[in-house]
Amino acid sequence: MAQIEHAALWTCDLEQAREFYETYFGAEAGTRYRNEKKDFTSYFLSFDSGARLELMHTSDLEEASASEGTELEGYDHLALSVGSEAEVDRRTRTLRRDGYEVVGEPRRTGDGYYESVVLDPDGNRVEITV
Repeated sequence: MAQIEHAALWTCDLEQAREFYETYFGAEAGTRYRNEKKDFTSYFLSFDSGARLELMHTSDLEEASASEGTELEGYDHLALSVGSEAEVDRRTRTLRRDGYEVVGEPRRTGDGYYESVVLDPDGNRVEITV
């Protein structure tokens, strides 16, 4: 049996990314880890469900660049369930109001999900779903 233990994201601003997931999705950050030799820092964020997300930073990190709407090979999005359609709508409005880009309005998808999609501070897609 296998299960995903955690997912990880590189970020250009570790504290900003931590604050985003704590503020809007209730994540709780563990102790900041630092490896001086590798110039690497990270946080493990825990969610009420038991899921974990590692946010990572290093000084030689380069920002990803792709034109808007371009699909890239590999990682696509992180889906976070918030419990109800009304909560999807509320969080989407809150994130928009706070200046985050909504790239997918709340809707029912062809495979039955109710979701919206916003970009985190690093431009990663976060799917907010039931």
